[in-house]
Amino acid sequence: MAEEQLVTFSLGSEEFGVDIMRVQEIIRIPPITRVPKASEYVEGVINLRGNVIPVISLRTRFGMTRVEETDLSRIIVLQVQTKVFGIRVDAVTEVLRLESEAIEPPPPITLGMDAQFIRGVGKIGERLLILLDLDHIMGGETNHDVCA
Repeated sequence: MAEEQLVTFSLGSEEFGVDIMRVQEIIRIPPITRVPKASEYVEGVINLRGNVIPVISLRTRFGMTRVEETDLSRIIVLQVQTKVFGIRVDAVTEVLRLESEAIEPPPPITLGMDAQFIRGVGKIGERLLILLDLDHIMGGETNHDVCA
C-alpha cells in the first residue's frame, strides 16, 4: 500500500503538509534581511551556514493576515528541483505517514486559495490536511516543465 511521509505545519487554524523528502531542515527564525523590490510574499533572505536562502511568508503568499512571530514560528527549509528556499510557518506540528487512498484531489472551490498551490487534501480521522504543491509556491521561476 502506497503512503507518503509528510511534515505538517499550521497557519492559523489551517493545517498543511509537505513531502518530507523535500524538507532539508526546520529552523527557528533567524534575522531576515529584506530584499528591495522582491515579490510581496518574499520576506527576505537568511544566511544558513554560509548559504543565502530566500524566505517566503506562506501567509502572505496565500492572502492570509500576517501575525506576530511566536516561540512556535519556524522556517521549513525546502529543496524544490535545484532551488533551496524557506517557508515561514506559524508552527510545525508533526511528521506523519498518510496512505495514498486518504488523499483526494483539491476541491473545485479551493478555500479562497489559489488552486495552483494545492495538490490534494489528506484525511486523517476528522482532520483535513492541505497538501501543498511546492513547485508553484516560489512563483513561476521554479516551474520548469519537463516534457515527458
